[in-house]
Amino acid sequence: MSHNKDAWVSQRAYSLWESEGRPEGRGESHWMQAMREFEQLELTKASPDGNDLIEKLKAAGRLMRVYDEPVLEVENERQRKAAL
Repeated sequence: MSHNKDAWVSQRAYSLWESEGRPEGRGESHWMQAMREFEQLELTKASPDGNDLIEKLKAAGRLMRVYDEPVLEVENERQRKAAL
């Protein structure tokens, strides 16, 4: 385990504990929640240029595409109105 991960998880678990009013006996629960949150954050990290995130989104079928058609339709409508 890296020092950064331990430090992040520790700080997050402490924050969770404080936000719940510092209850006794919930340390393990807070630690496990912080670990899950850290793992989720690790899964969403992208490379500096974002290429790995783009590939992941493509693979998951979740990459939104930019469509030119609506822009062309708006321009065609403007041209048609100008011609009238």
